[in-house]
Amino acid sequence: MIQETILTLEGLDKIKEELKELETTRRSAVIERLQSARSLGDFSENSEYDDARNEQSFVEGRIHELKEMIKHAKIVTKKNMHGVTIDLGSRVTCTLEGENDTYEIVSSAEADPTHGKISIDSPLGSALIGKKKGDTVDVHAPGGSLSYQVLSVE
Repeated sequence: MIQETILTLEGLDKIKEELKELETTRRSAVIERLQSARSLGDFSENSEYDDARNEQSFVEGRIHELKEMIKHAKIVTKKNMHGVTIDLGSRVTCTLEGENDTYEIVSSAEADPTHGKISIDSPLGSALIGKKKGDTVDVHAPGGSLSYQVLSVE
């Protein structure tokens, strides 16, 4: 069974950008590295050659993975234009112990917590789904339970 990849339009664009960079810049650099390592001779004790082969394997694997994600992408549009309930693609501002943070709810394929993009599968992301402005959300974390207050939904 083919697994669809749920993405926002922005997430799809980022994946396409990464694919382009891998196929053009990074793949060429790895090929040059391999050619240089080959010129060093004996492959049995050539760690530069082994490293270049490992990098080539990673790059080609990632290219394949990204192509499959794009091929099976299901783009999620913001159904919730009026900010009534939280869903995939929503931008949510919450407060926790007096600190406000804004998150975008995204699929696990495009999650990036350092940039405020949290996965719908994360403890906070899954707890926020279906909630509205003013709701309190209890999240069970390894360090204990946290209570977030939803301040706004876009």
